[in-house]
Amino acid sequence: MVAEAVDTTISPLVSALRPSRTLAITDQVTALRQAGVPVIGLSAGEPDFDTPAVIAEAGMNAIRDGATRYTPNAGTLELRKAVCKKLQEENGLSYTPDQVLVSNGAKQCITQAVLAVCSPGSYPAPYWVSYPEMARLAGATPVILPTSISDNYLLRPESLASVISENSRILILCSLSNPTGSVYPKELLDEISSIVRKHPRLLVLSDETYEHVIYPPAKHISFASLPGMWERTLTVNGFSKVITWLLFFSLFFSGSTNRAAFAMTGWRLGYLAAPKHFVSASGKIQSQHIPGKYLSFSSLQGAFYLFIDFSSYYGSEVEGFGTIKDSSPSACSC
Repeated sequence: MVAEAVDTTISPLVSALRPSRTLAITDQVTALRQAGVPVIGLSAGEPDFDTPAVIAEAGMNAIRDGATRYTPNAGTLELRKAVCKKLQEENGLSYTPDQVLVSNGAKQCITQAVLAVCSPGSYPAPYWVSYPEMARLAGATPVILPTSISDNYLLRPESLASVISENSRILILCSLSNPTGSVYPKELLDEISSIVRKHPRLLVLSDETYEHVIYPPAKHISFASLPGMWERTLTVNGFSKVITWLLFFSLFFSGSTNRAAFAMTGWRLGYLAAPKHFVSASGKIQSQHIPGKYLSFSSLQGAFYLFIDFSSYYGSEVEGFGTIKDSSPSACSC
């Protein structure tokens, strides 16, 4: 009996996706280290210290006390109440627990939010590598808005206004920015909100994962706190990157060292706060998704990134690597 050939076709949506460049480089760094090659990894955004002992101990105590079973789909009520308290006290945002959805990290929150509203989306470049793939997974068309180093990689309002159409559904803003470290000042956010206000279908997904990794005089402003934007904003945050002043930066910047330090990247804990109908739609997805020339760079204002411009090296010959074509890992003609 001859076995029939197995149909190995993949969903067109998935086939159109590109793997995460960040994770690909991280895996490459891990492989090199395992082979004994001394490599400094500059891919995954992760604090360089462990989760503080008090948090780790609390987690272990919870496991010992039997907190190991399924939670409500949206997260425990106690945690969602705590998120509401945080958002009120630190961001001036008023939410109720049914307007908060806890997920496996901010990345899942963003993916589910994009899937929930599912229409063409736009965001400034440089951008976190997962944004366009999230849009494509939702069947949406990503629209990239170029920025420049002269503007500190901040979106120009006129650039946004020029690409918005009746089909535009979501604008993704990341402030403090991954990967540039730029922070949007209130004046610029006000200009952007005035444009958003003119388009009834346009929503804003505000990725605020790095809000506490900020250096004076920059100041974080939650987009939903702007007049008329609460109803239009899906705020995403998490516990992975929240840190105090790292020792390195404390040598150069003054500021309080009393904020909580989390560094919980591997704990996979993030949340979405938005009007109830958006949270409910995202929660519905979640219920089926999981069980329960120079090295020039923009002015550093937050997060722990430097977005360095290496373009002056394009076309250069490097011994052992060949000609540098662009910034991708496979750009050298070895």
